[in-house]
Amino acid sequence: MTAPRTGTPEVVVTGLGATTPLGGDAASTWAAALAGESGARTLDNDWAQKYGLPVTFAATIKVKPEEVLARPEIKRMDPSAQYAIIATREAWADAGSPEVDGERLGAVVSSGIGGIWTTLDGWDTLRERGARRMLPMTVPMLMPNSPVAYVELEIGARAGAHAMVSACASGAEAIGYGVEMIRTGRADVVVAGGTEATIHPMPIAAFAASRTLSLRNDDPQGASRPYDVDRDGFVIGEGSAVLVLESAEHAAARGARVYARIAGVGLSSDAYHITSPDPEGRGQVSAMRRALADAGATGRDVVHVNAHATSTKVGDLTETASIRTLLGGEADHVLLSATKSMTGHLLGGAGALETLFAVKAVHERLAPPTINVAHPDPELQVPLVRDTPAALPAGDVLALNNSFGFGGHNVALAVTNA
Repeated sequence: MTAPRTGTPEVVVTGLGATTPLGGDAASTWAAALAGESGARTLDNDWAQKYGLPVTFAATIKVKPEEVLARPEIKRMDPSAQYAIIATREAWADAGSPEVDGERLGAVVSSGIGGIWTTLDGWDTLRERGARRMLPMTVPMLMPNSPVAYVELEIGARAGAHAMVSACASGAEAIGYGVEMIRTGRADVVVAGGTEATIHPMPIAAFAASRTLSLRNDDPQGASRPYDVDRDGFVIGEGSAVLVLESAEHAAARGARVYARIAGVGLSSDAYHITSPDPEGRGQVSAMRRALADAGATGRDVVHVNAHATSTKVGDLTETASIRTLLGGEADHVLLSATKSMTGHLLGGAGALETLFAVKAVHERLAPPTINVAHPDPELQVPLVRDTPAALPAGDVLALNNSFGFGGHNVALAVTNA
């Protein structure tokens, strides 16, 4: 790897926070991922009977917000914002609660869908009880920028608060935008990540109608099986992950502990189809190539990829073919992980959580496993880490995190050891 661009600040990760189907914080989530645990479970409700849902399970959040947040906070926030605040508080504390001028502090927290619980509950209230019973806080709760607005208020960020919306790539794009805020000199510290709370009967019914959800109601924990020949769709998940990004200079000046460096950001769009990826993978290759170029790296530097890998028939193999196209023979030495096999698909939160996993992977030199792959697809073109973690090599290492979203949004982030 070459040195970063002259005059461009290096961006490092100094804090991690999460609340996910695997755990109520980043540490327990990572430990469960290394152990190969699944966060999918049968839903404890009557939705299937009441609405005729064909799917009766999801990767629900493990620690409920009511166990963490005060009641007034619960009442004024949509669950998507609740999750983001929980993750932000952990990440901020993990970074040492840095003292930073609010004019030099930014926030970028994204959601792919936004406050859908609030939106649909509000419609039910209007239809059943009339306009006079509508909650005054409905609009601030349902707007897609609500999570980042609450994060901005929480930490006192005045350099800018942004919510990038790019479907399932939203969380990764938020981190990429946070990197650019620091690189361009607008901020010294940025809290960045993603959040989603869509385990509600309407989104489940909608995704099921698009035939993208797994129907393995009899085996929730085995349902998400990226790269297995019997995969039949993704498992919808919920939660949030947040990273504290900081210029290396600012982190060094305060003696902060550094996990890793976000060395490269690559963005592209397919211009192909509203839901399907370009079968040639051109946009995916472009995003990864740009991330490597931005990091001053080549394919020889890549030792690990946390794949988007949702467990759909077409998407999984398009991605591995793209990795092979990009890396050529170097792909034979890459350790591929598909962590949605454990977490489910957090939609707008997925890219942030998987970036957190990539940061932990290079920091601890361990690639997390992919579970539920009993019969690997013969068209899989990259070595897959199955069932147990795999050690990353010594020395300088680079991991790619891929996030792709409906609409043809592609984001690749290059993560290196600090």
